[in-house]
Amino acid sequence: MKLVGLVGWRGMVGSVLMQRMQEENDFAHIEPVFFSTSNVGGNAPAMAKNETVLQDAGDIDALKKCDIIITCQGGDYTTGIFPKLRAAGWDGYWIDAASTLRMDDSAIIVLDPVNLGVIKSGLSRGIKNYIGGNCTVSCMLMGLGGLFQQDMIEWMTSMTYQAASGGGAQHMRELLTQFGSLNSEVKDLLDNPASAILEIDRRVLGVQHSMSSEETRQFGVPLAGNLIPWIDRDLGNGMSREEWKAAAEANKILGNNASSGSREIPVDGLCVRVGAMRCHSQALTIKLKKDVPLDEINDNIASHNEWAKVVPNTREASMRDLTPAAVTGKLTVPVGRLRKMQMGGDYLSAFTVGDQLLWGAAEPLRRMLRILMEH
Repeated sequence: MKLVGLVGWRGMVGSVLMQRMQEENDFAHIEPVFFSTSNVGGNAPAMAKNETVLQDAGDIDALKKCDIIITCQGGDYTTGIFPKLRAAGWDGYWIDAASTLRMDDSAIIVLDPVNLGVIKSGLSRGIKNYIGGNCTVSCMLMGLGGLFQQDMIEWMTSMTYQAASGGGAQHMRELLTQFGSLNSEVKDLLDNPASAILEIDRRVLGVQHSMSSEETRQFGVPLAGNLIPWIDRDLGNGMSREEWKAAAEANKILGNNASSGSREIPVDGLCVRVGAMRCHSQALTIKLKKDVPLDEINDNIASHNEWAKVVPNTREASMRDLTPAAVTGKLTVPVGRLRKMQMGGDYLSAFTVGDQLLWGAAEPLRRMLRILMEH
């Protein structure tokens, strides 16, 4: 039985990973060793078998004993520990939620319902580093995998509506705190049906404009009742790093590169933070290589994997099934608003939403562990 080290298992992504591993009985197939950066020597969780004490996540010798390491600890941990571990001669498999190694030639971005062939090819070539992808990219590919598989797409724009949870647990808390401040300011007016809505609006705006640096520590500006049309750092050319990931990571996941002989598909757009708690949504404009009937497009999307779900392009179905509230906590990735656009029959619109803590973070890591067990 393989010795599997788990790091960062108490954070937001790590907690979702632990939950999914328990639901799928993954711990029955491994010997888990739980590591900690802050509670070394404490009691390991109930899933522990022989190693019931938390190990030091900075102890290279302890980490070297593991056949596989899964980390959700973040990029700083990867940057600090991974090179030391490899330099010390460790030849095990590294499965990581952080972005640090994603674009490295020695790593494969994992999303097996979409790129199982790329993963298997990497295993056969001796690749040992398997990294979870960007949350919006992974959710988009899960929904539209059938169109990519059938080589239907010439180019695509992706306008994202990303939830607070994309920033982490503290960002979610800050959003709720801000909403509370807004409500508190106007509660007396809301309780009075005769109060003027413009006065309510004026007070809300006043609170937003007067929020302290402490109240906006995570986002930098108010997100409650607002949106932020920029995510991640500026690359210096008007594009954010989050926007750059769309094409870079999507094509790497699909195995599209010059060496493979596959054309890279242009993917571009704007990434926007919205006041949703969880789940990232995307509005897509897709230039097809040719005019394909809409029913064929629907069939390709729905049949690609068991989680992609086509939502009828009606007001009722869209409002019911294409929202973060409808998708949170579910592996289903609905795709709707599918219609041919007025620019021509080879232009397709789509809207999709996925729980970024599942397919955008934890689930590909869990499934990669299972692939390694079978390998």
